[in-house]
Amino acid sequence: MARVKWDEIGEHFYETGTDRGMVYPYDTTNKTYHGGVAWNGLTGYTESPSGAEETKLYADNGKYLSLRSAEEFGYTVTAYTYPDLVGELDGSATPVAGVRIYQQSRKSFGFCVRTLLGNDTELNDHAYRLHLVYGSSMAPSERGYSTVNDSPEAIEFSWECSTVPVEIDGYKKTALLTIDSDKVDSDKLTEFENILYGTDGTDSYDAVTPVGTENPSTEGWYERSGSVGSYTYTLTTDTTVDNQKTYYAKTTTGGTEPRLPLPDEVIRHFGVTTGG
Repeated sequence: MARVKWDEIGEHFYETGTDRGMVYPYDTTNKTYHGGVAWNGLTGYTESPSGAEETKLYADNGKYLSLRSAEEFGYTVTAYTYPDLVGELDGSATPVAGVRIYQQSRKSFGFCVRTLLGNDTELNDHAYRLHLVYGSSMAPSERGYSTVNDSPEAIEFSWECSTVPVEIDGYKKTALLTIDSDKVDSDKLTEFENILYGTDGTDSYDAVTPVGTENPSTEGWYERSGSVGSYTYTLTTDTTVDNQKTYYAKTTTGGTEPRLPLPDEVIRHFGVTTGG
C-alpha cells in the first residue's frame, strides 16, 4: 500500500467533444437495431438522467428507511443538419420525392456518439468514449427561423429524446452503455467499430448494352477513364444514350451494414463476464 497522490502527470483527465454520430432504426420484427446511417453536423449531446428520487419513511421517532424511485434516462441532441432517417423517426414521411408531411407516428431507434477523453500530456488524443443508447424516441421540438441579417448564423436543430431500457443478463435493464477506448482490447474495439459503422464491400464494373431508350443517369451507369490498372469510374450525367460511349454498371459484393448490438452482445464481444 502507498499514500495516494494528487495531480500526477498524465492524470489530469477531462472529456470533451461530440462526433461520429450514428442513428439506427429499430426492427420490430427481428428486435434488432440495424441499417444505421451517419449523423453529420452534431454540435452537442447532453445526457439527462432523472428519477431516483428519495421517499423518506419514518418510524420510532426517526428516519427508518429511504426508498428511491425508478431511474430514467433521457438525452438531447443538437445539430446543424440531420439525415433523412432522423426526419422519419421524428414523425415525418415523404410520400413523393421532395414533399414531406409531418405529425406521423414516431419510431423507436438506437443512437451512438463518440466523445473525446483527454489528459494533460496527450490532450484530446488520449482516448475516446463510445456512448450507445437504446430504446430511444424523439419528442417534438421547437425550430426557430429568422431573417438573414448582418450577423449570419445557421439554424441549430434540437431533439429531446426519451428511452425505454432494454434487457441485459445479470443486471437491471439499461438504456445506456459506454465503452472507453483506453480500457478495452484495441483489436476487439476495431472489430466492434466495424459492426457499428459497417464495412465496405468490393466494387466491380461491367459494361452494359443499352437498348437505346434508357436514361443513363437515372440508371446509375458509370463512365470509365484512365488506363488499364488505374481505371476511374464516374457516374454519368448523360440523360440519353450516347452510342459513342461504353457505360458500366456497378456491382458491390461483401461489406456489412452498420448495426447497433444489444448490451449482451457488446459484453460478450469484449469478453466481460456478466453478473450483478
